[in-house]
Amino acid sequence: DVQLQASGGGLVQAGGSLRLSCAASGFTFDDYVIGWFRQAPGKEREGVSCINNSDGSTFYSNSVKGRFTVSGDHAKNTVYLQMNSLKPEDTAVYYCAAEGFFWTWDLPTGWDNVGEYDNWGQGTLVTVSS
Repeated sequence: DVQLQASGGGLVQAGGSLRLSCAASGFTFDDYVIGWFRQAPGKEREGVSCINNSDGSTFYSNSVKGRFTVSGDHAKNTVYLQMNSLKPEDTAVYYCAAEGFFWTWDLPTGWDNVGEYDNWGQGTLVTVSS
């Protein structure tokens, strides 16, 4: 079974940094796209970033571009989201999600679409205080 374990959330002041981790198991890591999403209270879940483990390509939403960096450690089957210059509006529960690539997904199309991913982790809370 595909399993995703997100961790690393916490409370940080505006301007600070956090690194989220998404530990993956139950599938061939290199064959999958791992997406990071977030959901703030009262808002819809939105795509933040993703990495295609097949070729290392990465994608970001405009709201985090230049501040967040996604990376993958193939030896540890783990994807990281380094978040710098955090803002209060980054406060949300962050989720990682996985979907097979298999060279059939026309990325970047749909990378930030919740419906493209069948496998989700449990979420980790990030709170940025002003």
